[in-house]
Amino acid sequence: MKKRLLLLLIFAALVFACRKNSFITSRNAQIGFSADTVWFDTVFVSTGSITQQVKIYNPNNQKLRLSTVKLMGGAQSYFRINVDGSPGPEQDNIDIDAGDSLYIFVSVEIDPQTSNLPFVVQDSIQVAFNGNTQYIQLEAYGENARFLNNTVITGNTVWDNTLPYVILGSLQVNANAQLTIPAGCKIYFHANAPLLVSGTLLVNGGPYDSTRVYFQSDRLDPPYNSYPGSWPGIYFQSTSAGNDLKYAVIQNADQSIVVEAPPAGTVPKVLLEQCIINNSSEAGILGIQGSLQANNCLISNSGNNIELGGGGYYVFLQCTSAAYSNLYLTHTQPVLSVADEIEYDSTLVTGNMQANFENCIFWGANGSVTDEVVVSKQTTDNFSVNFSNCLWKVQDVPAPITSSAIIANQDPLFDSINNSTLYYNFHLQTGSPALGAGMSAGILIDLDGNPRPATNPDLGCYQHQ
Repeated sequence: MKKRLLLLLIFAALVFACRKNSFITSRNAQIGFSADTVWFDTVFVSTGSITQQVKIYNPNNQKLRLSTVKLMGGAQSYFRINVDGSPGPEQDNIDIDAGDSLYIFVSVEIDPQTSNLPFVVQDSIQVAFNGNTQYIQLEAYGENARFLNNTVITGNTVWDNTLPYVILGSLQVNANAQLTIPAGCKIYFHANAPLLVSGTLLVNGGPYDSTRVYFQSDRLDPPYNSYPGSWPGIYFQSTSAGNDLKYAVIQNADQSIVVEAPPAGTVPKVLLEQCIINNSSEAGILGIQGSLQANNCLISNSGNNIELGGGGYYVFLQCTSAAYSNLYLTHTQPVLSVADEIEYDSTLVTGNMQANFENCIFWGANGSVTDEVVVSKQTTDNFSVNFSNCLWKVQDVPAPITSSAIIANQDPLFDSINNSTLYYNFHLQTGSPALGAGMSAGILIDLDGNPRPATNPDLGCYQHQ
């Protein structure tokens, strides 16, 4: 009996040993990674190399053969890999024993002086086995900058412009906190990084390219630097108040400016002065029962340039809202929509609407829109929407408005529009019907900071010089 039991144990051990030495070939085989992303969080101020490691585990009870471990960027990548002692961008037919693991050593070498180097350098490692493909993401800081990862502003904070800021995760300005951004500051946002303002945001830009304050995606390499929707945008939340943005450029966002919450009287919670909002995949300005004033602002080439819904308090003076179909966006929505109700986050929002538009241009072309201004009153709430001295492209004049001195369906004659090269210059040509057609609105400069006459100014954000 003992002899038979011993033989059975020996046989079981041999079967187990054979099984451990055989290969699992099923697509249901599993592998594990010690990390799904290898992140190099050192700021590179000079050329250098840093190495990190990641482990691949074989949790199966048989050997597993990795058909390929490949650096997707190949020899041109900023990253280098070494698979269990074998260097090179690709290694094939790598065996891992049952219950065992192997190391991939990853190094990155970055020269921050390289032209057009992204702020965040990315690549990935492809791991293929048994017809399956999985990836390990690689990310590293590129250019020298201030990197803020899921940062919360809790007091009165003043930035400087000596280095750009790169926002990862999110940037939150808490209620009762204030963030002040000086002229010439550049802020770059990673793909998942919004700016959430529950307190106050002050942007003190200037009229020159070098003194404007830029909010945009951290992808600076073409064609990504032209993609709309490359980062979420700026959200002014319900407790936010006293915001003032001067000479800000906000571009390539999903929703560039979102203003939420009931207005508190006639003092706008967000004041935009000489701002440029461009190339938003969804909204350039989205007001949800909000409160906003825009002076000398250009809102261009967005899915919805300006959408104001659910009521609120809004003033637009000397603004240009224009949109054209191009390689990245198709112009299918009006450049201005005003309504006393809107569905937002699966909730129907309604409220009193007060909106005033003076000396503005609302224009679009190369798309499917015939009425570039659409106004809708659906509730019994108070509703007052007025247009004075505006130029618009409208076939059916919206009924629930008051208007005066409107120039309808006359081309404003912008300086240069080239949809194929994405070049847009919204200054006015000589002979534009918008020249001298404005009323006195108290705005004595234009978007460039040039003087604007007190009487009979041009329509739109630029005064013809």
